[in-house]
Amino acid sequence: MSDQKSLGQLAVGESAILDEMALPEAASMRLQEMGLLPGASIRLVRRAPLGCPMEFEVAGSRLAIRVSDASNIFVQ
Repeated sequence: MSDQKSLGQLAVGESAILDEMALPEAASMRLQEMGLLPGASIRLVRRAPLGCPMEFEVAGSRLAIRVSDASNIFVQ
C-alpha cells in the first residue's frame, strides 16, 4: 500500500516529503526553480479564505500554489 498523497490533501501545519510532480514541463520546471525538488520537505502554512491558493513553506521560502496544481504534486 502506498502512502503517497497530493499536496492538496495536507492539513494546515502538516509537513511531508516531496515525491513527484505530474504537471506540464514548464510548470514543473518553474516550481523546481523555486525549491520544489524531490526529497525536499514541504509544509502547508495556510489556505486562502476561499481555499485557493494554498501557502507552502519549502527551503525557507513561502510559495502560493493553486489547488489545481497542488493536486498534481505528490508527497510521502
